[in-house]
Amino acid sequence: MIVKAIHLEDFRNYRGLYTTFDPGVNVVVGENAQGKTNLVEAIRYFSACRSHRARTDSELIAFDAPSARMVLELESRHRDFRLEARLRRGARRSLASNGVKLKSAAELSGILNTVLFCPEDLSLIKEGAAVRRRFLDDAISQLRPRYAAAVGEYRRLQEQKTRILKDFREDASMVGLLDTYSLQMCTLGAQIIHYRAYYLQKLAELAPEIHADCSGGREKLTLAYRTVSTVSHPLASVQTLYDQLLTHSQRHKQAEWESRSCLSGPHKDDIEVSINGVSARTYSSQGQTRTAALALKLAEREISFQDREEYPVLLLDDVLSELDTRRQEFVLNRIGGGQVFITCCEEEKQGSLRAGKVLRVENGRIG
Repeated sequence: MIVKAIHLEDFRNYRGLYTTFDPGVNVVVGENAQGKTNLVEAIRYFSACRSHRARTDSELIAFDAPSARMVLELESRHRDFRLEARLRRGARRSLASNGVKLKSAAELSGILNTVLFCPEDLSLIKEGAAVRRRFLDDAISQLRPRYAAAVGEYRRLQEQKTRILKDFREDASMVGLLDTYSLQMCTLGAQIIHYRAYYLQKLAELAPEIHADCSGGREKLTLAYRTVSTVSHPLASVQTLYDQLLTHSQRHKQAEWESRSCLSGPHKDDIEVSINGVSARTYSSQGQTRTAALALKLAEREISFQDREEYPVLLLDDVLSELDTRRQEFVLNRIGGGQVFITCCEEEKQGSLRAGKVLRVENGRIG
């Protein structure tokens, strides 16, 4: 997958931009708050169909503009694509591929895959379970559009069920809806656990090898999937998972009424990360946790390559400056093949990597 060019209108601080990219390495250089991360954000948008740092699309529109437009030209699966997104305040976005309007974001799945590594990802190990679930969801959604749809619908049902649990004492007529939502959440939850279990199986094969390379073989990384307690084997059939989720849901029905919250389901899932047999979140040093985070992100890239037979576009957003020299060199030595974007404040921060193209950003312009 190769991003050839991008055109931005009133996106963040880019009023009007058209620039082309190198098929290999692109180093985006500039001082802080000039637009380096905004450029990466625009590229990433077409693979995730949302921003990794904004809550709503309206935040992506220039402050005094009514709308924004993004166009990405790329090569994927040996075909040329022209992807377009129009964002409007107070209105739904519109997406198009090669001039054809798309009905949903799912139709973009598989056209552009990216792996984003930003400073926040260095906290992947130490933060709470929600961060690791988001890592799984973002990675799997790019490869499996049905998973993205299931997660989206599950979240909608969870929000509705939670509202009923909070309000049913005031409106007893809503109680009957709880069982309906619980059954639907079990159906979708079984699909979500199925996808997550198989993805984590691959992650658990690749990440430890990468981690061992970075640590010089001194440390052993292990990953384990933690899900609903009644799920005895996450790699079981979807029907088996559904039955086990339903059992858990029925057992916790009274507890959910009393707590007024959803206690049962994959919205509580986590990845247990251990180094040398002990919890990385609890006991590992900053250097160890950063090495583990590197291993997870680089393993994500390898899984995408194995699945698509094309390297995803790798986006390294100001992450090298957060790493020591040894880890910088390890990352740079691991990204052979595929297209890479690296943002940094100083050109020397690119380490030993030979840039294919240097793009200097200043106040939303590339010189």
